[in-house]
Order: sequence, then C-alpha cells, then structure tokens
Amino acid sequence: MLNIDCAQTDRQISSFIRDELRTSGQHKLVIALSGGIDSAVSCALGVHAVGPENIIAVMLPYGALSEEATRDARQLTAQLRIPNENTKIIDIQPAVDTIVQQIPDINDARRGNIMARMRMIYLYDLAKKYTGLVLGTENKTEYYLGYFTRFGDEASDIEPIRQLYKTQVRQMGEYLQLPQSILTKAPSAGLWSNQTDEKEYGFTYDDADKVLYYYFDEHVPLDEIEGKSGVPREVVARVMEWVRANDFKHHAPRVFGE
Repeated sequence: MLNIDCAQTDRQISSFIRDELRTSGQHKLVIALSGGIDSAVSCALGVHAVGPENIIAVMLPYGALSEEATRDARQLTAQLRIPNENTKIIDIQPAVDTIVQQIPDINDARRGNIMARMRMIYLYDLAKKYTGLVLGTENKTEYYLGYFTRFGDEASDIEPIRQLYKTQVRQMGEYLQLPQSILTKAPSAGLWSNQTDEKEYGFTYDDADKVLYYYFDEHVPLDEIEGKSGVPREVVARVMEWVRANDFKHHAPRVFGE
C-alpha cells in the first residue's frame, strides 16, 4: 500500500532538487539537521543531487536540550562527507531566551514556536550568505496533520520529501543506509524535554499514514477507512480531528480579492 521504489524515488527527487537549484540561479543548499530521519533523508538526497560540497548543514540546538540530536547530526554529516567548513553549529538558546524573558505567561507550545522560527531566521541568513536555497524537511504526514510551525520549520525554498508519508521516509532512510541511531529514534520536534511527535498526536505514524493514505490518496469515505486500514474507528477520528483543526495552516495568508 505505502511501499515505494526507493531507487526510482531517489533519482526523481535528486533530479528535482538539481533542476530547482539551477533554475533559481543559486549555488548551495542550506538545511537544518535535527538528528531525525526527515532532515537526514532530505540531506542525503541533496547530496545525491548536487554533491556534499554544495550542502551547508546547520545544527541549531537549544542549549543542552539537543545534545543527542547534534551528535547524531554530526555522525550523518561525516557519513555523507559534507566538508567540515560547510557544517555549522549555532546555539539558538541565547536568542530565544532574550525573547522569552519578555513574555511572562509563556508555555511550552509558544516557546517551541519561537524556537522553530528562530531556527529559520538563522537558516535564511545563511542562505543569503552562501547564495543558497533552504532545503525543507517536511513529510506528507506532517503536512496533512498540520504538525509544523508556520513561518518556522515549515518555511523553505525546496521541499524534497513532502510527497512521502512518514512510512515512506523510513523506507528511504533504510535504502540510503542512514545511521542506525537516526533510523531507530522516536520522532521528535526537539522543542522540550521528553517531547515526541506520537505522544502529542495520541496515535502512531503507522496508523496515521494508513488513515491519510486511504482518505487523501484513495478517496475512501471516512466510515469505511476502519475496514480498509484496520485502524480502530476512534483512532481514525483522532487523526482526522488533527487534519480538521490544522487545515487553516494550508490556506494562510488569506488574501482579500482572491
């Protein structure tokens, strides 16, 4: 159902990246490496497209919160042979804390949004410095669920894996022989301690992918998805509630007259 031809997908996406970079007149790809599988797959595909010397790999930890993620990201850059001079580590904590200190009623979700947007500030500054494009890391599952910060981790110039569900991104990760520490890690936005995507969702990516595939790709009516996918009805409802609650993110900004 969700199986893909990884070799063909690699060729197609690499060609897409190469064409977009050439058409734009830019010279480098700038990517934020979180230590997770989405950014790792996107980065590896970027390397296949334009070579490691044209990748600016950026790690953007928030102090000690991201130590493990930074270690995994560094292992990836070494495996992909991205030159040391193209690898950047920028601690976003001082910049984020300067803003947060002025917001007395801040909570984890709002702090996380500030962190995501701060990372994008640094990425786009580096893209300007190196005459590059920001290579995005969003997968199809996150897109449909609205699991992103607008003008933060969602901001990019090229999205190589947005047509791949999380299940398919994992297949690509295995095919690309990414480090095991990345392949086996629980997906996390890394915005606060012990945060994982699936804890926030209340369902697994495997279940979400089945529901989303049948609903969006196969156009199966909602009341038939349980029978088609094997996902319990209450989980189907929970997945679709995420879709409904965050659909507005796909239509912003609203423009008068359109």
